[in-house]
Order: sequence, then C-alpha cells, then structure tokens
Amino acid sequence: MILAGDVGGTKTHLALFEPGSSPRRPVLDRKLPSRPQPSLESLVREFLGGTSARPTRAVFGIAGPVVGNRTETTNLPWAIDGEELSATLGGAEVRLMNDLEATAWGVPLLAPADLEVLHPGAPEPGNRALIAAGTGLGEAQLVWDGARWLPVASEGGHADFGPRDGLEDELIRWLREKYGRVSYERLLSGPGLADFYRFMRDTEHGEEPPAARERFDQDPDPAAAVTAMALDGSCERARLALERFVGIYGAEAGNVALKFLAVGGVYVGGGIAPRVLPVLRDGRFVRAFTGKGRLTPLLEKIPVHVILDDRTALWGAAAVALGPPAAAPLGARV
Repeated sequence: MILAGDVGGTKTHLALFEPGSSPRRPVLDRKLPSRPQPSLESLVREFLGGTSARPTRAVFGIAGPVVGNRTETTNLPWAIDGEELSATLGGAEVRLMNDLEATAWGVPLLAPADLEVLHPGAPEPGNRALIAAGTGLGEAQLVWDGARWLPVASEGGHADFGPRDGLEDELIRWLREKYGRVSYERLLSGPGLADFYRFMRDTEHGEEPPAARERFDQDPDPAAAVTAMALDGSCERARLALERFVGIYGAEAGNVALKFLAVGGVYVGGGIAPRVLPVLRDGRFVRAFTGKGRLTPLLEKIPVHVILDDRTALWGAAAVALGPPAAAPLGARV
C-alpha cells in the first residue's frame, strides 16, 4: 500500500492507494482534525488503526519549511522527522515536502471543472506559480524545463508586507503594534482576515450593526463570520474587510508572478479562495494582480485560475508516492 497525506494547520487529509493506481483514486481516505493530536505519528496511527494496511512508501505535504526531510510546522506545535515517521510505519520509505509543493504536483492532475478562470490571459510556455491562503499563506513555483513543470517549494508567504496606499499604511502600523514584524501571511490567512475586521473596527471604517459585532465576537471562527457577513450584505465593515483582503491577495499573487516569471499561469489555491469567489470575480483581484506599473502588460498576459478541488495537495503527494521515476523529480528520495 501507498500512503499520502496533506497535513495542514487545521486538518489533515490521509489516503491509501494501491501501487500503480491513479493518484485520484484512493482505496481509503479520511480528513482528521490536526490540532487535537500531539504529533503526525499519532495521527497516522489513528488513521491506520482501523485497517490492516502496511504502507511501503509514504509522502506527506506539510505546511512548513522542509529541510533534510524534517520540518517544524508553522501553524502546529509539531516537529516532524521522516526517519521517525518511517519507524512508525515499520520501515516504509517516507518523504516530506512542503504542502504547496505537493499542491503543485497536483495541478497537472486537475480537470477544467476543478478550476475557475479569473483571468484568461495569453499563456506562454514557461514557469507557473501557485499561491494559497488558508490557515497560513503558501507560495510555490513550477519551473518549466522544456518538457514538464518541476515544483519548487518556497516560504514566500513570510516575506515582508508592502502597503500600496494610505489605508494600508494605517493597516501596517496597526499590525506592527500587534505583532512587530508584518508578513503577507499576517494578512492573507484566516487569522489575517479576522484582523482586517478588527482593524476596520478600531479605525472606524464602515458601519457595524450590533448583531454583526456580537456575531464576530462570539463566533469560534471569526474569519468565517466576516466572510458570511460580507457576502450576505449584512455588515458594511465585513464587506470592506473582505474587499481589502482580496485586493492585497491579488497584489501578492502579482508579486509572485513577477518573481517567478510565471508566464504559464498563476494558480490560486487554499481554502479561502473558493469561499469568496463572488468577490474574486468582481475584478478587484485581477486589477491588483495586473497593476504593476511598467510591467502591467506582462501581467495582463498571465492567466489566473482558482483551484476548486480541496484535495489537490493530496493528489500531488499521491502522484509523487505512486509515480517514480515519472512523477518524482530526479534524485528525490521517495
């Protein structure tokens, strides 16, 4: 059996595959909450506990920087070591990779129905890029080698945030008082969306009905409350927060496209984008994406797609686990 996993700060999706099968056809898969578990080993044991499966190979996409087949997760108190996981799995070969790298391996497996086109552009043969806001912010590059796209992980979501106008100058000062250093992940994430709303409240931008204040203050997932109130029109402050979030998301997606020269397209993944499609579609994301001064004509040619399938990272991890040498980069240990 082959084991693949997408390990996130909120949930972990694990699946078993028959050797030689399609990466999109698991024989068993489950989503499990990440935070209640003390470690990935514990979570894997729980997943396998109800089966007789003994995986011989496993690949996990993990939200965090992976170096030397080890990582300390960014949004979980876990230190994960591939060798220790191998021992847990009875000696199975284990490869750890960044979750956006896993998603990047999954992009070629997606069907047209799995994507929403935000901007058709005019793609050229060349690199692609991936950006994904969820519990945190991930970014990755897909390097075109003339025959295929090779995913390359990054931790670009932790780069310094750059404000674009007076309101964002106010925002970064507010965030500095709260956190000190301000990265793009501080804004482009679930916790970041909640902070947009708190900033709008503290600086008195937009109307906030009493019911909206109560809902935000009491909801265990305040970012979800902001999204719901923005989309149903019940709170102007929530709408302003989400619109600003989407504008900055588009701007950073454009930054990623420039850094990686992603003339083959930019893919927007993560859990937030599919939930806020009405705002993504209204043009502000694409305007911020393309608004790069002298480089605007270049950005206008780059397609932008939203990934609708929340299993893409799992499919990518499975493709690498199932497919050497075809799906794995040369020299990779899988």
